[in-house]
Amino acid sequence: MHRLPLSLFIALALPACSTQESSKLNALASETAQPAATSAVAAMNTETQKMNAWFEAQYETELLQSPIALTFQGRKERYGEIDDMSEAGHKQRLEWKRKSVEEMRRKFDREKLTSDGKLSYDLWALQYEDDAAGEKFIRNHYIFEQMQGVHSFLPTLMMSFHNVESASDMDAYVSRLSQIGRAMDQLIEQAQLNAQAGVRPPRFAFEIVTKEAKDIISGQPFDSSDKDSSLWANAKEKVAALVEAKTISQTQAKAYLASAKAALTKDFQPAYQRLIAHLEADIKNTPVQAVGVSALPNGDAYYAYLLKSKTTTDMTADEIHELGLSEVKRLRGEMEKLKSKSGFKGTLQEFFAYIRDSRDDERFYFTNDDAGRQGYIDEATAAIDNIKKELPNYFGILPKADLEVRRVESFREQDGAPQHYYSGTPDGSRPGIYYAHLSDMKAMPKNELEVIAYHEGLPGHHMQISIAQELTGIPTFRTQAGFTAYAEGWALYSEALAREMPGTFENVYSDFGRLGSEIWRAIRLVVDTGMHHKGWSQQQAVDYFSSNSPAPLAAIEAEIRRYLVIPGQATTYKIGMIRIQQLRQLAEKELGDKFDIRAFHDTILDGGALPMSMLERKVKTWITSQK
Repeated sequence: MHRLPLSLFIALALPACSTQESSKLNALASETAQPAATSAVAAMNTETQKMNAWFEAQYETELLQSPIALTFQGRKERYGEIDDMSEAGHKQRLEWKRKSVEEMRRKFDREKLTSDGKLSYDLWALQYEDDAAGEKFIRNHYIFEQMQGVHSFLPTLMMSFHNVESASDMDAYVSRLSQIGRAMDQLIEQAQLNAQAGVRPPRFAFEIVTKEAKDIISGQPFDSSDKDSSLWANAKEKVAALVEAKTISQTQAKAYLASAKAALTKDFQPAYQRLIAHLEADIKNTPVQAVGVSALPNGDAYYAYLLKSKTTTDMTADEIHELGLSEVKRLRGEMEKLKSKSGFKGTLQEFFAYIRDSRDDERFYFTNDDAGRQGYIDEATAAIDNIKKELPNYFGILPKADLEVRRVESFREQDGAPQHYYSGTPDGSRPGIYYAHLSDMKAMPKNELEVIAYHEGLPGHHMQISIAQELTGIPTFRTQAGFTAYAEGWALYSEALAREMPGTFENVYSDFGRLGSEIWRAIRLVVDTGMHHKGWSQQQAVDYFSSNSPAPLAAIEAEIRRYLVIPGQATTYKIGMIRIQQLRQLAEKELGDKFDIRAFHDTILDGGALPMSMLERKVKTWITSQK
């Protein structure tokens, strides 16, 4: 219930009276209201502080349920373990969250909290409610696919995120290598149950995952080849570093390597062989032509749930599809202007082909060799370094964590696959990492380098996620919350924001790459809903994409495969971007000369990731406070 300020309540309750009497009564009311209002604010702050302390305890309990989450936060509790990935484990965690939300509602009266306290209260409940709503679709999601498959994530976890600084860390490393076998078996069991329910990822996912799994267990100690596998090379590097630091002796090093080899060959490798056997046995049951999830059991309801969960809006598939068509049309108009500015005389479609097919032109592509790959990393790093200098003019809060540009590990690298970001630790001990797939440099056009660096790095994902992790004054769970529409919407908004900064998009092709990136996200609205709601074929989606984007065909095909295995996720970028732009336009209109771009951006970023409705609420509260 909305409560009126005490002074307003008194004014409404008073009968009409003379001016003199009114003045006396108004003075009395003011004297009475001021301490009462102060007392009410103090009470709200106290109640919110109590709830925040409760959140800290609850989040700590939740975090301790996931050894992997602890590692990502730079902590070493349960360092030798891998999460329970069984369905029973998932249900147990969901039941814990349900009881936690019930306890919150019993302990705390939402109406007695501050506005930010209400956000935290609502967010804790929403996270559970979204997971609970998805429980009915437990048989609908894909376990093993080429984009987010745990089969490739777990080796990456060991190589890039399990730091070894002591003998006990190495003990944990070996233990985890063994436990990966158990986790993989739990996931294979889920994949088999889903298959029995008629839900399998597309055939190409089976093919790619099978190849990746075989690559992971290729090389020593898995076979007798002369080359070390990526994991074995990593284990050797970690042990050698301990020897060099005089943390362990050569005798201990030999023992650790023997233990790591045993874990890899006796636990890790057999589980991956079982995964390969499952995939090779079940692939014949997949359709030759990929289909969207609406063609699968319970698919329409599942896709509607995914859109609501991922966009954090109530937009329907049809509304999203129409928005995409409208945005593609608008952005093609912007592209026509840049094409003319470049001096190109042909049609826009011919301009697309000109950029796409000029694979030997150094203006558009790096050489397809190690020198070209290093050139990409160097130029992406330089673009990010330039942005760093400008950030204080656009943000009050700046990230402390560093950022590195790296090539994707060989066992999971795919030609034309999209770049991505892994966050650093909250304490800054591990930097954020912007990963690029560089196996085929002819699928990595130069004119898109800048915009991708801004999206994945600064002022995009790295900035938003690092600031969230480094926040103080809000419950810790909010610093780690993830809402795709917010995170990807911010990253796409950052691409446009970067254009406002000096030294960016200085040539017409790079600026065209920026538009290419934005229309890419608009196309996603069309093809994602097209395949998963309207029954489009994979080829229809490729054709629509290529007719509206200059992206290389290999990249387009990889993108369409991505949308097929992660339904709904691709719609979040443009929807989130548009909502943030609308909030900025609202703030500029309402505040006029009082509008401060630094304060606006801090308002967007200083509360952690939020659903779109809560972000709107937060920005409107800030606008009112500025007035």
